Amino acid sequence: MNKPITKICILGGGFGGLYTALDLSRLTAVKSGQWQITLVEPKDHFLFTPLLYELITGELQRWEIAPSYRQLLTGTQVNLKPQKASNIDLNNHRVYLENEEVIDYDYLVLAVGVRNRWPAIPGLADYGLTFRSLEDVEKLQTAIHELETKGKSSINLAIIGGGPNGVELACKVADRLGKKGKVHLVERNEEILQNFPKSVRVASYRSLLAKNVSLYLNTGLKEVTANSMTVCKDNTNEVISIDLLLWTAGTQAQDWINNLDCQKTAQGKLLTRSSLQLIDYPEVFALGDIAEIYPSKQVIPATAQAAYQAASVVAKNISAVIRKKSLKPYYYLHLGDMLTLGKQSALVSSFGLNITGRLADIMRRFVYILRLPSKRHQLKVFQHWAKKILLRLRYSQVLSNTKSVEYRLHIRRGKRQKGE
Repeated sequence: MNKPITKICILGGGFGGLYTALDLSRLTAVKSGQWQITLVEPKDHFLFTPLLYELITGELQRWEIAPSYRQLLTGTQVNLKPQKASNIDLNNHRVYLENEEVIDYDYLVLAVGVRNRWPAIPGLADYGLTFRSLEDVEKLQTAIHELETKGKSSINLAIIGGGPNGVELACKVADRLGKKGKVHLVERNEEILQNFPKSVRVASYRSLLAKNVSLYLNTGLKEVTANSMTVCKDNTNEVISIDLLLWTAGTQAQDWINNLDCQKTAQGKLLTRSSLQLIDYPEVFALGDIAEIYPSKQVIPATAQAAYQAASVVAKNISAVIRKKSLKPYYYLHLGDMLTLGKQSALVSSFGLNITGRLADIMRRFVYILRLPSKRHQLKVFQHWAKKILLRLRYSQVLSNTKSVEYRLHIRRGKRQKGE
């Protein structure tokens, strides 16, 4: 008698969900059809968010950081369901999709990530832009291009939030605008990158100041209009003229996640065991921005690095549960920090070693290429990157040779003129 197929449903195709699916797809039980994996993701492209900033300056192309799920899942046994989840019946093991389709599961992975949170600041939702998707990049590029074509002498752009997203964005936008623009970075705390090592903060400060970015620390946003923002520091308001405003300071869970009948934190995160299983539902795993381990003294950042590590643990633990083996606890290992600090410039800080500039940019890019979801796509991007570097080197060599020839001709002409 054939064993029933074990159904594994994964909600969300970001780092947590996609990498869990890919790890599971390599197992014999999946390849043989004993386990069935369904990945529910409404978008048609994966997004490698750490490299999203490079699209602003044209250092990378869209296809390099946003391969299609069809491409990434080719050759695997993962079934892609291009839909959005609307609700989950945890007791009856059912996922409800927005198109009214229902998916039954034996094991469920929640990796849907978070969405933007707009606090009740007058004008923010009307005039603010976000930076989390390809659509956001296109909106920003279009807005900057329109301002440039109008012939504005100076473009003023404000970024709210001095975390890694805000700092990296400020550096890239400052390089994109150059002398044509001015970037204002607003942070409500005493320092930018508050949870980062001092060495990272210092290097970031230097880069921002070198790019003439105006820093507003201990400063809150009070109001946004079509051409200005009002900020407040020490109970004193200041009105600053701006053309664009980017909001990077807050996120929140999807509405249906908030409605799930399970244990959550005061902030609405799903509480899990160290194995990343929901406390009340051991057949359900949660990871990424929507989950928090209880009890845990470890601070796990909401980063791609953390989600990547968690995905590996979830895949192993699902396999262990099915095979009735012992489960592995998730311990986040901080491998270091990598930030882009502008065009062809970055910071790499790992195990006491700090590198900045062009070398750090190459290291960061190389590490991220190795983290792309498939070997095929890694190779494709690496070849494209290597080709661009070789072309740049050849151009530099030709330019150098041309200057050398011009210099020799200039010397010869000078000698002839003296001998006349």
